[in-house]
Amino acid sequence: MFPRRPLAAWLARARGGGLLRLLANQCRFVTGLRVRRAQQIAQLYGRLYSENSRCVLLGRLWRRLRGRPGHASALMAALAGVFVWDEERIQEEELQRSINEMKRLEEVSSIFQSSGVEHHTPEPKSQIEGPEGSEDGAQQWEMVMDKRHFKLWRRPIVGTHLYQYRVFGTYTDVTPRQFFNVQLDTEYRKKWDALVIKLEVIERDAVSGSEVLHWVTHFPYPMYSRDYVYVRRYSVDQENNVMVLVSRAVEHPSVPESPEFVRVRSYESQMVIRPHKSFDENGFDYLLTYSDNPQTVFPRYCVSWMVSSGMPDFLEKLHTATLKAKNMEIKVKDYISAKPLEVSGEAKGTAQASERKNEGSCGPARIEYA
Repeated sequence: MFPRRPLAAWLARARGGGLLRLLANQCRFVTGLRVRRAQQIAQLYGRLYSENSRCVLLGRLWRRLRGRPGHASALMAALAGVFVWDEERIQEEELQRSINEMKRLEEVSSIFQSSGVEHHTPEPKSQIEGPEGSEDGAQQWEMVMDKRHFKLWRRPIVGTHLYQYRVFGTYTDVTPRQFFNVQLDTEYRKKWDALVIKLEVIERDAVSGSEVLHWVTHFPYPMYSRDYVYVRRYSVDQENNVMVLVSRAVEHPSVPESPEFVRVRSYESQMVIRPHKSFDENGFDYLLTYSDNPQTVFPRYCVSWMVSSGMPDFLEKLHTATLKAKNMEIKVKDYISAKPLEVSGEAKGTAQASERKNEGSCGPARIEYA
């Protein structure tokens, strides 16, 4: 048995917070030791291996440690200053999901057409399901703007004060190829979009063609400018006559948050283009699904008004820029016909292994990637 007085004194000290302070100090010591050890490992591998080698090595560690408590793989990746593509690249399933949404909308459109209603005027009510894995599939789309060749809907994002927006539109005076290229050309975007402060590609993935971009844009006064770090990937399926561009926000170690801008961490965009005839003939329908959290303090209706009014303006600027490109006033890179990325030795092996793994899949046919 323990002596009563020392035990009572120990319990008194514990009640006074001494035990908690001791545990906190011990936790800080262990955490600091592990962080310093991880930094030393990162510095060692930084001297011994090239950047590509570090990416491959950390990718293997990520897969091995993924799901374990403490997110050790994420910590190592952040300390080493590399972006782990295995977790962040846009997958075929995401591209296909966007294409399927377009198909559903076209099915609704065909129903209206057979009923004598003008073509290209579908109304995606509850027939259009929510994203896979979400609980907002029962939410209906609310019509915000209804014009002859431009329809805008919105629906609440469950658990937030924000909306998801959907645009279905038609252009008949430009080709799908021109419209698609203008969206992808970052250098041209800086010329036709006066709101752009910075827009550049940070890193490209040799396996999937995904690329990470840093975009800084002006917001209406008196709000601070916003910056986005996002990954995007596009696909062109000639067999099924469809084009798709998918983007979503990510974190990248080479673009830390800046005090000059407000970082937008929640952002998604999917654009699907369906040519009326071919990629090089005038006329196409497009479906744009968009959501983000601009981190404003304004009420929900104010944010909704800004997005609802700003989206048509942006699309009209995009259309005007496409017309200028069509008239050869501005030279735009043809991403559809661009050669694939040159793949380095190690990355090429990873790409070939991925291709062998995906043989026989039913994903959309891909032509070229930026």
